Parts: sequence; C-alpha cells; structure tokens
Amino acid sequence: MKILPAIDIKDKKCVRLVKGDFDNKTEYEMSPVEQARKYKDHGFKNLHIIDLDGALTGKTVNLNIIQDIVHKSNLKVEVGGGIRNLDSIKKYADIGVEKIILGSAAIKDKNFLKESCKKFPNKIALALDAKDGYLSVSGWKESSNKLTLEYLKEVNEYGVSRLIYTDINRDGMKQSPNFKETIKVAEMSNCPVIISGGVSSIVDIKKAKNLNNVEGIIVGKAIYDGDIRLEELVKEDA
Repeated sequence: MKILPAIDIKDKKCVRLVKGDFDNKTEYEMSPVEQARKYKDHGFKNLHIIDLDGALTGKTVNLNIIQDIVHKSNLKVEVGGGIRNLDSIKKYADIGVEKIILGSAAIKDKNFLKESCKKFPNKIALALDAKDGYLSVSGWKESSNKLTLEYLKEVNEYGVSRLIYTDINRDGMKQSPNFKETIKVAEMSNCPVIISGGVSSIVDIKKAKNLNNVEGIIVGKAIYDGDIRLEELVKEDA
C-alpha cells in the first residue's frame, strides 16, 4: 500500500480546502518544499501535489516549486491541478514528475485523455472526482452530468496508468473515504486505484489495504491537523 501524503499549493503556501471550497481553506506555516522534506525525512516514498493556482488558471503556476520538491526530496511525485494540454504534461514530465494527473480536461474531452496516454505512456493518472455518483469538473464547481462508472467504462481501454478516486462529499471532512464506491471503481478499472478524500485515522489505511486493485491512499488534512502521526503512518507505507 502506497501512502501519499498530500500537499496542496496556493499562493506558494501549503493549504487545505474543505470539499474543494476555496473560501473554506486553512493555510499552514510550513512551505511546500519544507513540508515535502519533512515527509521524505520520515521515510515516505510518494507524494501527491495539487497546484490549486493551476486549477484556477489552467497554467503550470507552481512549476518551479514542484521542480524544487522533486529534485530536493527525490520522492515519487504525482501532480494535478489545471493540466489542460500536452505542453503542460511535458513540462511536468521533463522535471521528473512520476505521474501527471488529468481531471476536468480529460472528463470534458476524452480524446485529450486518449492522446495524452499515447504520447506519455505510463505517466498519466486520471482523477475521478465524484459527488453523488456524478463526476465534477472545473475545481469541483460544476457537475459534468456524467456518471462516474459510465465514464470509466468509456475510457477504460485508453491506457491510463493510475486512477485517483475522490468522493467530494468526504474531502477534508475526515469522515473516512467512501469505500463502497471505491470498491465499485476498483472492480471496473483496468489500472490500479488510489483512494482520496476523507481519511481520518489509521483504521482507514488498514481497511484500504484489504481492497483489490487499490494501490494507495492519499492523506491530507488528518496529517496537518495531527489526527494521524507521521511515525504511525509511515509504518503502513510499502
């Protein structure tokens, strides 16, 4: 089970949002680079980064910070947030990012997803951000009117290397992930799944370990708020 501590970057700071709401955010004192180094020092091997400025603008706003993190931490990094063209994917691939996460752009344009997987084999992760069974796009501000499982069925053969499934209603709430829906997604998916949203305790991590076709879990707010100790969490990382 891969444990992916999360860093969300906004205005060069680490922040956490509740249910993706930019008006409901907490800023943390430690810089993204310092936070990544802290994870590395504790023995973690993977890192999940979302460029929230990128999500808002559609540009690689924090590319330099992310490059710094990749080079200084030597962690396996996945990055998402406003990646809407092949040029942005290439920029991240060129600085050594392991997985580039496509979300809204891939949901809105399946051909973009298909082309990305073809041009960047084994680099593309697909974010399925769901609310009440339907995919959300544009920073979770609007529903795509597409059922999560229907969309997955349509793109399952494209060559995505990883799925990141988030239940928006759970994100930042620390009420445990939506395991029921995650299991459905994992059963259907041709590639391994990462669970995201709502992790509240080590119990959630242990539960995720027993699921088929689930390769990891993202932990964010529970770390920042001190609900899960890093020393305890890293023991589950393999």
